[in-house]
Order: sequence, then structure tokens, then C-alpha cells
Amino acid sequence: MKVLVISDTHIPVAANELPAVIIEQAKKSNCCIHAGDFTGIEVLKNLENLTKIYAVSGNMDNPDIRERLPGKVIIELEGINVGIIHGRGAPSNLIDNYIKHEFSDDLKKIDIIIFGHTHYPADKTIEEKIYFNPGSPTDTIFAPYRSYGILEIEGKSIKRRIIKIE
Repeated sequence: MKVLVISDTHIPVAANELPAVIIEQAKKSNCCIHAGDFTGIEVLKNLENLTKIYAVSGNMDNPDIRERLPGKVIIELEGINVGIIHGRGAPSNLIDNYIKHEFSDDLKKIDIIIFGHTHYPADKTIEEKIYFNPGSPTDTIFAPYRSYGILEIEGKSIKRRIIKIE
């Protein structure tokens, strides 16, 4: 199973539309995970027309998105438990200061946590738990480049890549 992972699209603020590579990857993927900060609902609607989408709302999302999407969710993909959350507060030490706390009751059963908020890509394993942030495909305010992620799930294996957008 191939999963496109994006976050912090901030459309129409950071860009007018999703980069072409994101549209291409959405069409090629079994599903897309968006870790919040769409900003406008049109991004969600466009992605839903391309592939199955799992998503959460972010701190910058409009009320129409916040009413439609939860702040965090746990889904199951091919036997892998995936926690999805955006993030809140200071971006430094976000995993310890926010994400672990938000998933504390379910942390043992989650295999990977996908998050956003920082705009900076990350792929870390901490205490046998994967923490994956795809960065932002549209914005470089807090990161040296735009990026997205790809997960390939096969059995209990999760291959992860963060891809720089040129």
C-alpha cells in the first residue's frame, strides 16, 4: 500500500494551489494522509476527488474544516495503527511536549504517528515508535525546502521517505 503524506498546505495563503507533484502522487497512491492546516476547504475537496483521504484539522484551519475533521484520529492501514495529529504550541520539542501527551492513552497500540505544524520534515524513531512529519509542500518559512512524504506499507513493514520538492 502506497500512502501520500502531506501537511501544512496553507492554501491559498502559502500558495494558490497544490504543487503538481502532489496531485500526481495523490493519483498514484492508495490514500492520502493530511496532518492539518489545509487553511481552505477547497484543498480537502480537491484531494477527495483524487484518492481516499484521512485527515485532521490544524490550528490555522477555517471553522468549516474544524467542524468536518477531528483534531486527532487513529486509523488502521493494512494492520498498521496510524495516529494522525497536527500539533499545537511551540514547534521545538513538539513530540515530547504535545504529541506523546495527546496520544498517551493509545501510545502502546500505535505503530506510527503522523504530525505537522512545524513545516519542518522529520522521521524519527523514539522508544520503538515512529514519528513522521512530511513538512510542507507549499511553504518554507520554517524549513529549508518544501517537502512531502511517502509511506509504503507491506505486512508490518513501513518504508518511509521524505521527498524534497524542487
